[in-house]
Amino acid sequence: MVDVIPKHIKDVWDRWNIRGAVILSLTLQAILICFSPLRKRTPRRLLIMLVWSSYLLADWSANFAVGLISKNQGKELKPDDPPQDKKLMALWAPFLLLHLGGPDTITAFALEDNALWLRHVFGLVFQAIAGVYVVLMSLPNSLWVIILLVFISGTIKYLERTTALYSASLDKFRDSMIEAPDPGPNYAKLMEEYKAKKEARLPTKIILIDEPDKENRPKKLEHPSLALKRKEKLTHLAIAQYAYKFFNTFKGLVVNLIFSFRERDESLEIFENLVDPEEALRIIEIELGFLYDALFTKIAVLHTIFGTVSRVVASGTLVAAFIIFHKKDNKRREFHRADVKVTYTLFAVGLVLDFISILLFLFSDWTCATHSSLKDDPEEPLSLKDRIFDKLLGLRKLRWTEQVCKHKCTTEGKKPCITERNDKSYQKKKKEGDGKCSIEQKHHVLTTTFFLRRWCGSINVFNFIAFATKAEVVRIHDARGDFRRISWVIISFPFIKLNWIIQKVVGWIVDVINDVHKWISQRVNAFSRSRPWARRTIHPIYFEFISRIPHFIKSVWDVLSEFFDISDTLDMVHKTLFVHGEPLTKELWEFIFNELRNKSKYGDSPENAKRISLARGEWTLRENLPADAEREKLVRYVTKVDYDQSLLMWHIATELCYQQHEEETIPKGDDEKKEHYSNREFSKIISDYMMYLLILQPSLMSEVAGIGKIRFRDTLAEADKFFERRHIEDKRSVKIATENIRNVNCETEPMSVKGDRSKSVLFDASRLAKDLTEMEKTHKKDKWEILSKVWVELLCYAACHCDATSHVEQLSRGAELINFVWLLMAHFGLTDQFQINKGDARAKLIIGK
Repeated sequence: MVDVIPKHIKDVWDRWNIRGAVILSLTLQAILICFSPLRKRTPRRLLIMLVWSSYLLADWSANFAVGLISKNQGKELKPDDPPQDKKLMALWAPFLLLHLGGPDTITAFALEDNALWLRHVFGLVFQAIAGVYVVLMSLPNSLWVIILLVFISGTIKYLERTTALYSASLDKFRDSMIEAPDPGPNYAKLMEEYKAKKEARLPTKIILIDEPDKENRPKKLEHPSLALKRKEKLTHLAIAQYAYKFFNTFKGLVVNLIFSFRERDESLEIFENLVDPEEALRIIEIELGFLYDALFTKIAVLHTIFGTVSRVVASGTLVAAFIIFHKKDNKRREFHRADVKVTYTLFAVGLVLDFISILLFLFSDWTCATHSSLKDDPEEPLSLKDRIFDKLLGLRKLRWTEQVCKHKCTTEGKKPCITERNDKSYQKKKKEGDGKCSIEQKHHVLTTTFFLRRWCGSINVFNFIAFATKAEVVRIHDARGDFRRISWVIISFPFIKLNWIIQKVVGWIVDVINDVHKWISQRVNAFSRSRPWARRTIHPIYFEFISRIPHFIKSVWDVLSEFFDISDTLDMVHKTLFVHGEPLTKELWEFIFNELRNKSKYGDSPENAKRISLARGEWTLRENLPADAEREKLVRYVTKVDYDQSLLMWHIATELCYQQHEEETIPKGDDEKKEHYSNREFSKIISDYMMYLLILQPSLMSEVAGIGKIRFRDTLAEADKFFERRHIEDKRSVKIATENIRNVNCETEPMSVKGDRSKSVLFDASRLAKDLTEMEKTHKKDKWEILSKVWVELLCYAACHCDATSHVEQLSRGAELINFVWLLMAHFGLTDQFQINKGDARAKLIIGK
């Protein structure tokens, strides 16, 4: 009988399977502890795939290795095996229990993993039983003290992981925030007293004294420094302390708890009095980091008394076990040399990973925030400990780099140019008098070092017109270094070209097949007319069988593609090639912050706050434009259509306006001109960002997306048809495409001509762009100011209507701007979860006249 697997391969497997499985488990632990913290700093799929695969394989490899060791303990020794190898392998079993406890930097890859905490309890029990079985089978064993110490360390690590999963499961997370039951004032007792007084014919009445409303509430809050109108920026430590305070308050957003006016007013007063909007950004990024740590890592558990004690015991027992093993005499003679090296490797790597965990624990935001307290007096000097924490947190502060924006501007020759810092070709044109730029706009882009940042710090954007025309993506800002920039060109350019070539080749093959089929059909028909035998044989064979082969192949491909979701995957990959990251600018954040801060002044009641959060453009239009037909014409583009339809229309209209010349509407003053170009840039970035969310982040837009995917495809199909008819499909120019779209006469509403079967909004968007231009001429209002504010409202609408768990899930993939806007709206009280406005009323019985 022939062996499927050769004998020498079986022998190698029998000798090295346990060692290989143990080393694999150790390697996966090292990958997880080193790379899992990075996933909240970048959305790169390669890193996420590495962490995901390591997370899934880590438990499997440890369980597999324990199974091999258990099997080996009951196996008879071969003559050439060292006599005590089983005793040393018995020490590896508790090491695998230590690995099953997992690193501190990741306990759950997704929120759903937290719900499996009970499974981990059973896993702990059965792994402990397996470990005890292995040790008992190896007795008598001179290593039993070392085994016991490692077993204690592994059990504690596994308990830490199970506790972290338990506390982070949404049900338990909610229960941990629910306060004691509040029955309210004793209504029955009061009414009994009232009835008794009435029966005694005493003049009695009930007076209700409400809790003070917002206007009459005391201004002094829990921390006096919070309400102080400061003139200096917050320290790094104070920012972390506020973030921790608000984390404990607003983590209830994750499980849809409701909040009271006291929490709203405290948060609102702090954020209204911030000196710099950058402070709000830093508070929120640390707050989101706390939320990520509480739901995906052990850190929240370790910063409790139980967690601190358990970590000291676990680390201490592991160090003690290593010292005892290292001092053991004759171990290299008693045990196989390879097994001794594996054991040393387990100890060495285990201690290094444990040391890394301790460093991450000591220098985390949690340590700085939980081991210090807010000062009542902001002028009070910091203690030595607080100064150390402040310096430590200062290493991770936001870093900004000033950049000249790349924007379309007006030249003397009425030609568009691109201004760019140190652009030699531009400087040459400027000296020659051809290419003089009307303004040089500078913004501060976020360039925090990768290993010091708390989130990705960029905004992914996707443009419909650029995708439809297959045009090259142009960045407004570029915070990448030369290496990343060149790497992106090298990686993306072949894919874009290959995709274009494949489309052309497939199109050419289809055309050739159609031409050949047409030529053969004519010949077969002509030949069959004069020959009856051919009409009975050749004609049916060709038309009923041969000519249907391409259609059959296409049908089979369509079925396979739909079953395996191939077409959607290829389509998603294709769209991803047209996505690029714009670094967050300080000016864009300040603009969003100031817009929400201004709106918070109107959200003094739950009803008003809800009305503001539900606005998706109409608030801005009605606040900034006089009541007339022009305003109502624009308002209907947001109130009379679905959100996804409105989003796609305003996106295309924004791009049509962005690409056109604006010589007549550019303000004259330099300050007004800078504001004009800033609003234009903000509109462009947020517009492209919202399109990215709608098309490529369906989980974040699931509650508002509607039939956005259908509208996108129908609009893309109409654009392709239009570009083909205008012979511009191969020019790959956004500017040419937008000019052709704008030149179409759209006086008649598209639906009245085409009907409503197609969901395309291409020419509805063209009508909107023309209405915006007409509004600008009529009211002398900068349309970019209106557009930028409308886009902030559309972004806020999506942020507060996104499911809270989707927001939290996104934190493990680099976080998005929409997550920051969601939490910023909560801080300003612009959410429908602030529903307790008056609290309990206090009733008094008044006896007498």
